[in-house]
Amino acid sequence: MFKNILLRLKQHQFLFEELVKRDFKQKYKRTVLGMGWSILSPLLQLLVMKIVFTTFFGRNTPFYTTYLFAGNLLFNFFRESTTGGMGSLMSNRQIFTKINVPKYLFLLSKNVSTIINFGLNLIIFFIFAAIDGVPFTWKFITLIYPIIYLILFNIGIGLILSALYIFFRDIKYLYDILTMLLMYMSAIFYTVDSYPANIQQLFYINPVYCAIKYFRSVVIDGVIPAWWLHLIMLGFAALALLIGGVMYKKKNHHFLYYV
Repeated sequence: MFKNILLRLKQHQFLFEELVKRDFKQKYKRTVLGMGWSILSPLLQLLVMKIVFTTFFGRNTPFYTTYLFAGNLLFNFFRESTTGGMGSLMSNRQIFTKINVPKYLFLLSKNVSTIINFGLNLIIFFIFAAIDGVPFTWKFITLIYPIIYLILFNIGIGLILSALYIFFRDIKYLYDILTMLLMYMSAIFYTVDSYPANIQQLFYINPVYCAIKYFRSVVIDGVIPAWWLHLIMLGFAALALLIGGVMYKKKNHHFLYYV
């Protein structure tokens, strides 16, 4: 399956590259700072959240700036990728209604731009972690696991959302509410340590929290999470990709009649 996708991407390499370039240009069109907003925006969010939440939640939390930044960084990556992916088919309907191209091409191009954006913010995150006094160890290498997990999970959710959005435009408003709920359930600005053990386990139902927990465990605690967290994350990513792939395969020809 993945081999076939790679072959199709190679066949349409020029179109894919042009889509990525176009997404970048559209995102920063008519802005003074351009790509600078990719870095400035999360930093301003971090500043606001630090000012607001440090007094209430951060007094007894070690490396609270890094703790807050990690949660905000990963959740924004998830939200930006999936929200952008939702409209990837609709915004490119003029292309695939006239040319026979793999429709997942548009979703993947959206994800490339968000991955690049995430990479830039990740560099800033490590700089802030160093300033915060976080000790850097070889275990940071394992952060590649939650990053790859989120990339795959975001693509899977994007496939699902973009397919649903073709048939049900209300999904956009419902998803806005869902992402807000997920944000509060992802322990971005508070810790879960004060909750009973059984309540803490419920947080792992949230796929985004799993990635945030993994990141914080490695960066702040210097501990590689247990094997079961790896399996949970693998299961979430596989399930999202499976559902999204099936929806695209079954509804592929129906998209043309609803755009």
